[in-house]
Amino acid sequence: MTRKPVNVKTESQHIIKADKEMAAFLGVEEGSEVNNRTVRLYAGDTVFVQARSLSPLERMPATMKEQLMRADIPIGRILRSHNLETRRDMGELEVLEEETTFDGIPVLSRSYKIVHNNYVLMWINERFPIDERWNL
Repeated sequence: MTRKPVNVKTESQHIIKADKEMAAFLGVEEGSEVNNRTVRLYAGDTVFVQARSLSPLERMPATMKEQLMRADIPIGRILRSHNLETRRDMGELEVLEEETTFDGIPVLSRSYKIVHNNYVLMWINERFPIDERWNL
């Protein structure tokens, strides 16, 4: 869209234990290790998206886990490089007012699951600021 390369910058990443609610929507056992990653996607100097992903580590191929854990690589590129057949199961889509993600600018928030072999490989929430940066 912007005709500029998209760069990913990891803001935070850590391993957490799945609580009861998280375990239920990821389809894993409570206490399972989950990678909790928050990134921002830039085109040039402009942030277009903030994304949070939850990924059960027990379902990741080893090389995929390494890429996810140590590099600023977009998830779509990681999935393509592993030739995984996946689908996206869309979840919530909503406009959030007075959201702190982009300094109070309203955001379009969408959540979905990336499914591989009928198991949730990742849950992703993306937030897109609703402002003039989209007037390309």
